[in-house]
Amino acid sequence: MTTTFTLSQRDSRPMYLQIIEQIRVRIASGTWEAGHRLPSIRELAADTRVSVITVKRAYQELESDGVIVTRPGMGSFVADTEGLDTRLKEEEMDQHLKAAIQAARAMGLEGKALLSRLRELLDAESQAANGGNKR
Repeated sequence: MTTTFTLSQRDSRPMYLQIIEQIRVRIASGTWEAGHRLPSIRELAADTRVSVITVKRAYQELESDGVIVTRPGMGSFVADTEGLDTRLKEEEMDQHLKAAIQAARAMGLEGKALLSRLRELLDAESQAANGGNKR
């Protein structure tokens, strides 16, 4: 099973977190559905050129979060949990929104100003998606 994972030494996050993120994105996007078999720990370690311990830590955290399940002798699989993809999408979006809030506060914007700016951007995006037609 060959699956491309892109890990970067330039990324400030540890390798295991990069692996976790890429697996979560695949599940949230529907690329990997419930029951999908993940690469074995050894396969992924060899493919990404990281230690088995690094991949094992990523898998343990994903299992602890209920994202994957491991069946001894069979491997690790995407958990068959209703709404898992939606939950992962929401968690990913929350991270981006929290970063936006922190950036806004660092620039002196508070709640109302941030919400107003978000509405403006949403409106502009909607107009662009509709071919720029105004109401």
